[in-house]
Amino acid sequence: MLIDRAGWPFVVGALIVAVGVGYFFGRAWSVPFLVLGAFFLFFFRDPDRHPPTGANLVLSPADARVMTAGELPWPGAPPGEWKIVSMFLSPMDVHVNRIPVAGRVTKVEYHPGKFLPAYKKEAGELNEWTEVWFDRPGGPVVVRQIVGILARRIVCRLEQGQQVSAGDRFGVMKFGSRIDLFVPRTATIHVKVGDKVVGGETTIATLAP
Repeated sequence: MLIDRAGWPFVVGALIVAVGVGYFFGRAWSVPFLVLGAFFLFFFRDPDRHPPTGANLVLSPADARVMTAGELPWPGAPPGEWKIVSMFLSPMDVHVNRIPVAGRVTKVEYHPGKFLPAYKKEAGELNEWTEVWFDRPGGPVVVRQIVGILARRIVCRLEQGQQVSAGDRFGVMKFGSRIDLFVPRTATIHVKVGDKVVGGETTIATLAP
């Protein structure tokens, strides 16, 4: 299994501290830092995924639990009329993010903000986030990576104008977070509140042809 490159500084840092503490204070004192290093390896794991095929499918951008699914007013939603699927990532979930649709990246926007608990509805508007717009037939699809209390760092590796494929990796959020997915109102949502979804594999919605 791969480890996302954003995780290696944490893993190596924990191991260096473990070696130093073990050398000066004894091996027993290094154990907590070895455990921390093992947690970082687990957190930044990057398993292979097998995206389903289909021209109009919208795939889950993350391993997460669905908090909201449907058409409703949403604090801080991007301009337009949308159906929203909001997903919460626990520290135990895979935090590597996946591209939901094939198409062209038309906008990547960073928004500084607060660090409210990610499960709060208003966090999607007030917290720090990065938003990516994907242009494709059937209407644009928007993904918003949102930090929470623990997640203080968003990594987004996409650039405006880039052509992308559904299911490909595009970033990571560090230590618990949330993703909001915005699809056109004509799309059909296939998940409900409480569902566990898998990044790059679970079909969240189908776009109108």
